[in-house]
Amino acid sequence: MAAIALALASSLTWGVADFSGGLLSRRLPLAGVTIISQAAGFVLLLAVLAARGHVDLRSLCLGAIGGIGGGAGLACFYGALARGTMSIVSPITACSAVVPLGLALGTGDRPPALALGGSAVALAGAVLASVEERTAGDAGRRDAIVLAVGAALAIGCFVFFLGKGAHHGSVLSALVGARIGSLTLLVVWATVTGRAVRVAPRATVPLAFIGLADMTANALFALASQRGLLAVVSVLGSLFPIVTVLLAHLLLHERITTVQRAGVVVALVGVAVVSAA
Repeated sequence: MAAIALALASSLTWGVADFSGGLLSRRLPLAGVTIISQAAGFVLLLAVLAARGHVDLRSLCLGAIGGIGGGAGLACFYGALARGTMSIVSPITACSAVVPLGLALGTGDRPPALALGGSAVALAGAVLASVEERTAGDAGRRDAIVLAVGAALAIGCFVFFLGKGAHHGSVLSALVGARIGSLTLLVVWATVTGRAVRVAPRATVPLAFIGLADMTANALFALASQRGLLAVVSVLGSLFPIVTVLLAHLLLHERITTVQRAGVVVALVGVAVVSAA
């Protein structure tokens, strides 16, 4: 039960961070949003690491591999949110759970049938929540969907390797490795493409908040991976698009269709089934 609670808490926190990051990406340089927010969390991680004084090399390396996917996924996701409505883009990334679910099952995870079934229901609900009336010929929306699919694949790899690093070693080392991987990729990308990184000083506080929220979500998920099967917690940790959709509805007044509402309900039913397993 602790693993389930931690995974759901990570989804909630990721949803808040992604909603905030998506908003800022609409008016600030994408490279600045991603790099500065990631760096803010990294500073805190380094402070904690200095106090602990121990690094698990295997966890660090697994986290770094995942971090490369995380950095790519973050850039694709924020780029998608800057081009399309959150109610379309964000839930598509719920499909990211398919990647760690499949890899975890393929590498030996054997969750109870009820838990696996509930995970499938929760994932189906999150994907169903992405269904919205689309206008034909909207090139910007098509670009956003393509980026969202790329984000789903990359984030799925991030979740799997972060979970593996935390489960088989040190949570802190896995988190540090993940942030090293993501920051390295993002800095190289910004340098090679000549992307602007500088933002107004007043934007540093909300960017720092996003980075700390994202790091907190990563830590919650890593702890969940230590306590539960990755095949299950990876799905529960990937329900954050529902949080983003609801925030977009409440704060931006984006319309939620009847089908999307049904998707949210289905996802909650799936979570309840997993909790009862």
